[in-house]
Amino acid sequence: MDTMTHDKPNLSTKIALYEPDIPQNTASIIRTCSCLGAYLEIIEPCGFLFSDKRFKRVVMDYIDEDKIKFYKSSDEFFEYKKKQRVILITTKATKIYTEFSFKSNDTLLFGRESAGVPDKVHKIVNEKIKIPMKLNKRSLNLATSVGIVLAEQMRQTKN
Repeated sequence: MDTMTHDKPNLSTKIALYEPDIPQNTASIIRTCSCLGAYLEIIEPCGFLFSDKRFKRVVMDYIDEDKIKFYKSSDEFFEYKKKQRVILITTKATKIYTEFSFKSNDTLLFGRESAGVPDKVHKIVNEKIKIPMKLNKRSLNLATSVGIVLAEQMRQTKN
């Protein structure tokens, strides 16, 4: 798949995935972004190919190529975002997502399913928020987490 861009400035929320490694989750997130009007940014490398049959089965015809941007690395991503607000959704945060004040053009960053994001990313981001969960539970499914936080951001900003 060719690199796609959304270089036009906009006030839409951007969902960023850090090195996603489960094709079905990424495909589901693409569908969510397509249906709700959010842009998707993927920080490579991905742990799968977009020709993967598991990816294609879930994404179906929901892929809006003009609303997906690929970054070759986290360095490239953060260089591009240096004047924008990036919010990391992580189980290591103390702020709860419903108590956070979102803006229309925020970038919501989600870590890799198998490992989250490295410490260097934790140090770079502007803000960190979490979805509260029951004790002794590790994490929600990535696609579910994206839907939860994106819905709250849209509710707050009336997007």
